[in-house]
Amino acid sequence: MRLINPQGKERKREMTLLRKNLGAAGEQRYYIYFHEPADVKGTAFMVWKYPAREDDRWIFIPAIKLVRRIAADDKRSSFVGSDFTYEDVSGRDAADETHSLVGEETLDGRPVFKIESLPKAKVDYARRLSWIDRERGLPLKEEYYDVRAELLRTFTTDEVREVDGHWTATRRTMHNAQSGHRTEVVFDEVSYGVGLGEELFSERYLQRPPRQWIR
Repeated sequence: MRLINPQGKERKREMTLLRKNLGAAGEQRYYIYFHEPADVKGTAFMVWKYPAREDDRWIFIPAIKLVRRIAADDKRSSFVGSDFTYEDVSGRDAADETHSLVGEETLDGRPVFKIESLPKAKVDYARRLSWIDRERGLPLKEEYYDVRAELLRTFTTDEVREVDGHWTATRRTMHNAQSGHRTEVVFDEVSYGVGLGEELFSERYLQRPPRQWIR
């Protein structure tokens, strides 16, 4: 993860992300462990994602050896100082917004659906536009607007690769249109079907990372 300010000054963070899908209903588990730099090393973030209710989120802060529950109201806060929110990392529930198909077009040579999403509750944006790859099902671009129809943030998928039969966004960027700051994320190594156990996604492993997967 690269955090880049408007002057081009860069801060880097290295992490491992584990994800497990539970059944076909959309329930998922996420675990993220930070390796570098020193000020975030050992920080671990976990999400239990549900298809029809608020997700459960926790973060382990090694400096104070504390596991903190992230409240639902904080899910749109910055994820460890980046331009992504906690909700951006684990995804949002489709039922939290009203969706309309605006049209079909081409983006960077790919056929896409253009979708407008309006949040049902008061949040930090009033409107979201998404460009979804019609064939691969991946979001290629998203724009977030405030109540004055001014652009807040832009998300882009910058690289897509097929890994183990799955189309995967291996480079992505979130740009804050108001501050000029941006965050770039690059996935250097991606594997599917590696046999993650459900027990890994627990408070125990927030404090003691599973060494088989976190090296």
